[in-house]
Amino acid sequence: MAQCEQVLTPVDGVVARLRALDAALPARDGVAVFNRVYLAVTRAVDRRIDAGLFPDALVVITLDVRFAEYYLAAVDAAADGRRPPACWRPLFQLRRHPGVRPVQFALAGINAHIGHDLALAVVDTCRTLGCEPADLEDEFEAVGELLLSLEERIRDELVPGPESLRIADPLTHLLGAWSLDRARDAAWTAARALWALRRLPDVAAEFTERLDTAVGFAGRMLLTPLPD
Repeated sequence: MAQCEQVLTPVDGVVARLRALDAALPARDGVAVFNRVYLAVTRAVDRRIDAGLFPDALVVITLDVRFAEYYLAAVDAAADGRRPPACWRPLFQLRRHPGVRPVQFALAGINAHIGHDLALAVVDTCRTLGCEPADLEDEFEAVGELLLSLEERIRDELVPGPESLRIADPLTHLLGAWSLDRARDAAWTAARALWALRRLPDVAAEFTERLDTAVGFAGRMLLTPLPD
């Protein structure tokens, strides 16, 4: 596909919306914790698009915007008193729980967004651009490498230092039980499966519902309140 660098406004719009949420939410709110991490990564994607560092800018722009729409739709649903998708529900339900640590909120948001939303965003992107998932693989991998910086950012900013994070701390075991890299790989597999099922809408809908439920269950486990 030819690059289409002029279509940058939608990503700028996503950044603006994330910035507005960051300004409006209390700093300790669980959704705010995830939002700050997501804003930083989205800004990094935007900078790399502007610098021409992705194989196909149009694919990355489309995927980035479709991806963000799922999170923003969950935010809007919660704000309107509607139920967010099951994958997001634990984060919104426990966002103010005093026994949940900031890193848990961040991981629960990442789990929902990558474990569920990313697969759907890949399918949406294929439909929008009239291509197959295989045509997006290079861009998916390039964005995925940037997403892996989430773990580094979380560890730098949200995880207690070595002197306080002991081997017996339940947080140590929780952090070892979830992997962004594995979640990204699973999202790619789910996207390919959903694309293969696109002519079987009932089966695709059931697959999506089960994926939503499973990711939500994992998110609830990530948000288990921990002792200080």
